[in-house]
Amino acid sequence: MKVKFIGGAGTVTGSKTVIETTTMVVLIDCGLFQGIKPLRELNWEPFPMDASLIDAVLLTHGHLDHCGWLPRLVQEGFQGKIYCTSPTKAVAKLIIMDSAKIQEEEAEKAMKEKYSIHEVPEPLYTVEQAKKVFSLFKVVKPSERIAIGEGVEVIFDPVGHIIGACSITVVADGKTLVFSGDIGRDNDVLLYPPMKPKEADYVFLESTYGDRLHPDTDVKLELETYITTTFHKGGTVIIPSFAVERAQTVMYLLWQLKKEGRIPTMPYIVDSPMGIGAFEVFLQNTSWHKLTPEICQSMRDMFIINSDYEETLQAIYDKGPKVVIAASGMVTGGRVLSYLEYYIGIPETTIIIVGYQAEGTRGRKLLEGAKAIKIYGNYYTVRANVLEIQGLSAHGDQMDLVDWLSDLKAKPKKIFLVHGENEPADALRIKIKEVYGYPCTIPLMGQERKL
Repeated sequence: MKVKFIGGAGTVTGSKTVIETTTMVVLIDCGLFQGIKPLRELNWEPFPMDASLIDAVLLTHGHLDHCGWLPRLVQEGFQGKIYCTSPTKAVAKLIIMDSAKIQEEEAEKAMKEKYSIHEVPEPLYTVEQAKKVFSLFKVVKPSERIAIGEGVEVIFDPVGHIIGACSITVVADGKTLVFSGDIGRDNDVLLYPPMKPKEADYVFLESTYGDRLHPDTDVKLELETYITTTFHKGGTVIIPSFAVERAQTVMYLLWQLKKEGRIPTMPYIVDSPMGIGAFEVFLQNTSWHKLTPEICQSMRDMFIINSDYEETLQAIYDKGPKVVIAASGMVTGGRVLSYLEYYIGIPETTIIIVGYQAEGTRGRKLLEGAKAIKIYGNYYTVRANVLEIQGLSAHGDQMDLVDWLSDLKAKPKKIFLVHGENEPADALRIKIKEVYGYPCTIPLMGQERKL
């Protein structure tokens, strides 16, 4: 058996891991690279093996960095099945279609405004190419053992993080491999605690927050303070948010605060068609989360939902105080950029960062105190107040990740620390060795190992 780390090694994006068993070639996740330009350029590279030889893709969850390269894989000849849970199928369709639309729009904008280095800018993939992915999806039920081919069985176990997200156990060639995907938190606002693996010869564990502990802070109080302060200054609050789970979490917390009379009356806007699509996924998959249909409906009634871009423009030019939740979560694209073009230079504006910001993203640059941000070829001076709420992360911290291994009945032969930058991964390696004595390694991008 061989494993090859094609993405999500030494970085938190572009997750792709190939497993070659004696009977099948299986790809775990097929994510898009985000962040710094050298990583983004990898999206344009051909898959490092013949895509038609891959028998199946196993999808841990529907975030772009885990599913967003599927259209390219299909374009290169992949014709197998894509196994995932029902919510993940729905979320992945939303995210891939949104990604394709953004790719097309940005290529068109770059052509029109002539800020691309390419004479004819092209999208990474088109909407039509994205649509070809969806017929390949095969829905699996959580915690059921199924055969996906000769001698290969898989189990999807829920791990929180976002709706539908699972770790994946692969049993083949007499070995048990567990792929964590992204692990959520025990005390998540919307989702249930992650299920822990019981048996594993090899574990492929994410390490996004491998070097930190989430602060034990009152998230609602932070939101209340930032929003009320901005309102009294006559400013606008912009919350760049991942459209799936994070947007719904922020909506839920704002709904609670409004119900408790702790935040002012003003427009509360969700400007993310995909975020509303994700809300529908919550309504259709009530067994996956804690909210009742009644709470979901009441939450939705509180917000102004912007569907088309004309509504976005109206909200932008409305000078009164307001709170806007808009994608994308790392400020890499989407409608949040339109708001920032207008508001980032206004001192009364508050930008609240509520999730992980990968290296090289605009969100990371804002957190690091950048004086100017480049949007669509132009630089904008940052005069807005940039704040962070760390307690809203959907990723488990170091303690959560270490605890996730606590039910293993026997010592694994190896733990591969993936989906993390080098320092967090190494800090997690040291902690796991200290707590359990388990052997850990941090694979490099493109590295191949025999198991």
